[in-house]
Amino acid sequence: MINFDFHKYVSNYIKKEDKVEYLEKAREIKSRFIDGDLKYWNKLDTFVSSQEFKRIISVSDYIKSNCDVFLVIGIGGSYMGAKAVIEALAPMYNRKKPEIIFLGTNLCSEEYYETLEYIKDKDVIVDVISKSGTTLEPSIAFSLTMDIMKEKYSDEELKQRVIITTDPEKGTLRELVNKEGYVSFTVPEQVGGRFSVLTPVGLLPIAVAGIDVLQLVQGAKSSFERVDRAIEYAVIRDIFFKKGKDVESFTVYNSKMYYFTEWLKQLFAETQGKQKKALLPISCVNTRDLHSLGQFLQEGHDIIFETVIGIDKDKKVALDKYDMELNSLNNIALDKVGLAHFNGFTPTNIITIDEKNEFAIGELIHFFILSAIVGALLIDVNPFDQPGVQEYKKLINEELE
Repeated sequence: MINFDFHKYVSNYIKKEDKVEYLEKAREIKSRFIDGDLKYWNKLDTFVSSQEFKRIISVSDYIKSNCDVFLVIGIGGSYMGAKAVIEALAPMYNRKKPEIIFLGTNLCSEEYYETLEYIKDKDVIVDVISKSGTTLEPSIAFSLTMDIMKEKYSDEELKQRVIITTDPEKGTLRELVNKEGYVSFTVPEQVGGRFSVLTPVGLLPIAVAGIDVLQLVQGAKSSFERVDRAIEYAVIRDIFFKKGKDVESFTVYNSKMYYFTEWLKQLFAETQGKQKKALLPISCVNTRDLHSLGQFLQEGHDIIFETVIGIDKDKKVALDKYDMELNSLNNIALDKVGLAHFNGFTPTNIITIDEKNEFAIGELIHFFILSAIVGALLIDVNPFDQPGVQEYKKLINEELE
């Protein structure tokens, strides 16, 4: 269950009358989710059929039993959502095999060299994720990985050790599937990378990590019951922007949620960061970052507001000195930092889950997806494109040519 507090450490900054101008547009957007052109975001089965879901589970079981390393190749949303969920829910240490490694997220030669050297003597299954099949970073990672795979395995073995997640009909990777008979999953046509964590893009790696993907999806489905709060949050964000708050810090008090904030930064930056209209998303992991960025949030330029994700119940670690659990102290810190920042002109939205499990993380994922889409529609930008990303790609390709 998600709980929301958009009042306690916000009230001095946003009044009821600030929201009035949004009422008509908010009603229109909600109707589009219920029975209009956005209704597929209320029907997640549109993205993954029951048959495809069963196949994800079946393939994940095969992967867990047949390799030391599951190598996931992708960049941006093709890996970030999966990594966010895995880091949030899998144990920090002594994780079950296989080891899940993400590659193709950059062009760092040292990382490639060390990763490729590491997997040479391992049993490997690779999943390359790219809708177009031509994105530079995963293309390079896949090419270098396949050089190793072809040395280690026969053509028949590769058919069980190479998985391609791509466009259902077109592109270089789909052509490769058709030619070689590799295992294949599809990226739904209407789902961009940053929204794809609840499709085979994210669900397969998450299932391989031993995480209950059924509960994850069930949590996401339940989140639509709170679409009004998703709209309210989008409205609050836009009001803050109009009042001169140019930066939103996604702040967590559980270090295993760090990559969740990384996914949030991509989700909101790519969905809304167009036409000079949007907030800059950053992230903090507290209480660590109270000893670095905390100084700026308390006394720096008044351009920031926070959205804090808290967890009511966490692992029990007793603090005899204070006669309480460590997580209780962590939540006291969350509240008192909110008060301190509020007094220092940095307001705070607080979103809390009862406990960190698959259902709750699924709820959070879909809540933020809905909010990001609504926020883009409020400022009249297309939520589903990212034209600015193409510019650097064009310049690199021109240089390579």
